[in-house]
Amino acid sequence: MFLAANRIIKANDPIYNESKKFSKNRISTTKYNIITFLPKNLFEQFTRLANAFFLFLLILLFIPQISSLQPITTLLSLIFVLAITAIKDGVDDFARYRSDRQVNNRHCNILINKELLRKYWREIKVGDIIRINNNDFTPADMILISTSEPNGLCLIETADLDGETNLKPREALEVTVNIQDDLEKLSKFDAEIECEPPNNNFLRFEGTLKWNRQIYSLKNDNFLLRGTRLRNTEWAFGIVCYAGPDTKLMQNSNTPKFKRTKIDNWLNKIILGIFVFLFLMCSIMAIGCGFWEYNVGSKFRMYLSWESYISSNSRTGAIQMGLLVFFSYVILLNTVVPISLYISIEFIRLFQSKWIDWDNSMYYEPDNTQAQARTASLNEELGQIEYIFSDKTGTLTQNIMTFKKCSIRGKLYGDIPNENDDNNRIANELQAIKFIEQDNNFVWYDKTLIDTIDKNEDNDVNHFFTHLALCHTVVTEEQDDKIIYQAQSPDENALVTAARSFGFAFVNRTQSSITVRFRNKIETFDLLNILDFNNYRKRMSVIVRKHGQIILYCKGADSVIQERLDPSEKNIMTLTHDHLHKVASEGLRTLCLAWKELNANDYEKWAKKLKRATTSMQRREEQIDELYEEIEKNMKLLGMTAIEDKLQDGVPQCIERLTEAEIKIWMLTGDKIETAENIGFSCRLLTDNMIIKRIDVETEEDVMNELNRFRIELIEKIQQSFNIHIDDQNKRLNWKNLSIDEHKFTQHTNKQINSDDFQGFSLLITGHALIHALSDKLKMKFLELATMCKAVICCRVTPLQKSQVVELIMKHDKMIVLAIGDGANDVSMIQKAHVGIGISGQEGRQAVLASDYSIGQFRYLERLLLVHGRWSYIRISKFLRYFFYKNFAFTFCQFWFALYCGFSAQTIFDAFFVTCYNIFFTTCPVVVLGCLEQDISANHSITKPHLYIVGQKDKLFNRKVFVECALHGFISSCIIFFFSYLCILSSTESSGVTLTDFQTFGFMVATILVIVVNIENALEMWYWTGIYIFILLGTIALHFLLHFIMYSTILRITFKINYPYVGIFQVALKSGTFWFTLLLICAILLLPVVGRE
Repeated sequence: MFLAANRIIKANDPIYNESKKFSKNRISTTKYNIITFLPKNLFEQFTRLANAFFLFLLILLFIPQISSLQPITTLLSLIFVLAITAIKDGVDDFARYRSDRQVNNRHCNILINKELLRKYWREIKVGDIIRINNNDFTPADMILISTSEPNGLCLIETADLDGETNLKPREALEVTVNIQDDLEKLSKFDAEIECEPPNNNFLRFEGTLKWNRQIYSLKNDNFLLRGTRLRNTEWAFGIVCYAGPDTKLMQNSNTPKFKRTKIDNWLNKIILGIFVFLFLMCSIMAIGCGFWEYNVGSKFRMYLSWESYISSNSRTGAIQMGLLVFFSYVILLNTVVPISLYISIEFIRLFQSKWIDWDNSMYYEPDNTQAQARTASLNEELGQIEYIFSDKTGTLTQNIMTFKKCSIRGKLYGDIPNENDDNNRIANELQAIKFIEQDNNFVWYDKTLIDTIDKNEDNDVNHFFTHLALCHTVVTEEQDDKIIYQAQSPDENALVTAARSFGFAFVNRTQSSITVRFRNKIETFDLLNILDFNNYRKRMSVIVRKHGQIILYCKGADSVIQERLDPSEKNIMTLTHDHLHKVASEGLRTLCLAWKELNANDYEKWAKKLKRATTSMQRREEQIDELYEEIEKNMKLLGMTAIEDKLQDGVPQCIERLTEAEIKIWMLTGDKIETAENIGFSCRLLTDNMIIKRIDVETEEDVMNELNRFRIELIEKIQQSFNIHIDDQNKRLNWKNLSIDEHKFTQHTNKQINSDDFQGFSLLITGHALIHALSDKLKMKFLELATMCKAVICCRVTPLQKSQVVELIMKHDKMIVLAIGDGANDVSMIQKAHVGIGISGQEGRQAVLASDYSIGQFRYLERLLLVHGRWSYIRISKFLRYFFYKNFAFTFCQFWFALYCGFSAQTIFDAFFVTCYNIFFTTCPVVVLGCLEQDISANHSITKPHLYIVGQKDKLFNRKVFVECALHGFISSCIIFFFSYLCILSSTESSGVTLTDFQTFGFMVATILVIVVNIENALEMWYWTGIYIFILLGTIALHFLLHFIMYSTILRITFKINYPYVGIFQVALKSGTFWFTLLLICAILLLPVVGRE
């Protein structure tokens, strides 16, 4: 039974296919076009609260009854901000347009009327048959029909989809292989394809092909995705089933989840608070105006008459005046809401991200990998990380796998050289045994296994390595007359390479066979089925036939294989389990191998059921999984493999420093608990002086009991070590509530106890136990205990569990979380965390493509956090503190002037100055501070990791700091305004002329304000550079230069304008009072700052 939503396509039937209105192959990733750009972009920008507010202000400015400023003051500022954002959006969108056009205009070969015609990609339609040649990109999602290989196989590279450079095999259906490149046959190919509707799942494709009254199953192995590249195959033909926006590549091109930093969240709350504050100030001004007009202004109406629209009644008129003045002061005091704040922050973050991109100290030469900030919006979050969740394989380790040991039917083989034991002597004696076909990186030290293979007396050993040579999905590639293995995982490559080194060489595969060379003898096995690996199954199997004997070979995690063994294998499993425990404690990765001979009749029945399941369009995956379970049981154990994956360079030192920075590190891995624990000690995540709790149980009741026991142990140890008594033992445990700094135990420990005996708690928990620990019933108890630990290691976990653990800490503990990994199974937690870090490694670039930042090695994480993260947090915090300070200082000067102008909404400043204050006179120096500031050098940031705490504790920017900035601006404005007022009021020049005119007073206050706030900015700056000094002095000089030009008589004569400030610049600068007041106020305001610094 088929789903109604499924897609039906008919080959070589364009009339039918076009009637279905399938999408064309033209793609468009742009947001705008020429017509929609301006209205759509403006609409998007005005959805931001700050921009909408300033649009509202602009409307008010055009109402002469309430505006004391010209609209140009706000119009220029708003246009500047909107234009910068629009230009950035436009440039980005135009780049997308050019990219789309380039892709749409690529060429391809389409079969039309028995001829291959050269067409553009954009002309491809669903149902077209297309030829792609070696190294060509696949232009649309298509079903493979035939290839240049006789068996219908081809190799593809998916680097543009998932970043993986290893080649992957794809195969045509056996029924279509013989069509080859015969255009006559291809033109008569009239198959009907039914497939699932368009979706974004790269890993799954389900469909059926009906041809010659037969139905054949289609799966991912028969499917070529748009964006994949044909490799080592001369040509391939396929039929298009999804085009353009329906392809899986385009279905995956959705905008990723937007992440907002902690400071962004603070900022949003502060901006809302400022709006409330603005409303209160304007309300005060309106009330003041009403009272003044009623009590004072009404008495002067014969000189200063009210407007005609104001009631002649004193009380009513005063109220009306107050209401109008409320909006007038909304206009006048709007500078408390900084219009240029967001654009400045974006510029600073962009520049900070470039420091990360340009840092050669994070360049990994072997892979030619440079650290990259893939987003510019999370830089300061790197300076506030409290938890790190790390994958193990390929993240902490090199992900370069080496076959080191194996256990075959209860007998352990192999040894690992270690400078601390006698193995070096053994290595020297054996001189690394040579093999017939040895990989350059493969070294083996146990001669016993070699002798056994040479004598050919142990069938179990032969069977073991035959298993390794057959049970995999590796494909071969010829390079310089050598066979190169292309594996989907480093583990698989290591196992197949080891088998070849021991004389059991995988040679080649077709759709229906696998060829192996046993020493010099070539043997071919019929390949009947491949039972694929996935993260849920944690195993894979192949079913092969040789000389009429049908055998299933299976390999997978020990826990999975053990559940599926025949009961008679109990004794062998016990021996193998001991070997598993031994090698896992040495940090080796393990897999178990099993096999089973199948009865021919039973297999035929099972194969028929599998064929029905694979052609079903409903519950296909569930049916197939059930059939896999049915056949993968009652197996016999062959043994286990042990693979070494060494730690990356610098990992222990990096973890040690990050721990000193009071960052908690959790390791989330799919490995056994013993392997994970050994790696934990190797990388210094665990220490001998930690109390380690292991939870390796499978039922909810057992997990709850283990957690309860751990809680009791934890309370007892805390009371004993710190000489305290926990009264309410049912209350959630928290180091802060206990007044203990868990990172500085020595300050709190009981002096009678040696502090070296206790360095905190750590928890190791397996995936089975974690299932229950993350349940609604137990998750808060697990969270309580896990957050009391210095280190947590979760073993045998799935990608979903990784994401759930990250979400638990983020949601309930409100901590800033970083997730780091290198593989596809880390993508979910990388995307879930506040900050996601991808490592470009052996498992491709899927983690990198999903990440916010990418690095080449784990050790670079310490520089990314302790240097760039800390600097970015300090920079943005100082920028915000100063930005709010200077705006409050400016706005409160207007507030004080209201006391002297009858609350009439007159401005103390020239409209020109109001326009330029935030754009030219104060913003540039603070933006440079936000881009360049360094309180200490990079080396000191790394060697003194405890300094990182300032970001974790929000010490540099929080509610209290904001209030302090506002008060600082309030006090500065008081001193600037009132001292200037007193000085100018009581002054008389030597010529006998007084400076009590309004314009000179306004210019004096403006000049003092610009100089004071810029010098305060300079005093905040620790890292002075030539660029900064030039911009600082240039900003102050620009203030004088522009005012000289604007207030000059030349400008008035040239443009014939009546400007009240003409000549004020020269009058002020010639005045001794002006300079005395400037120096006095600067001394009063700046000397305390100098003393504090």
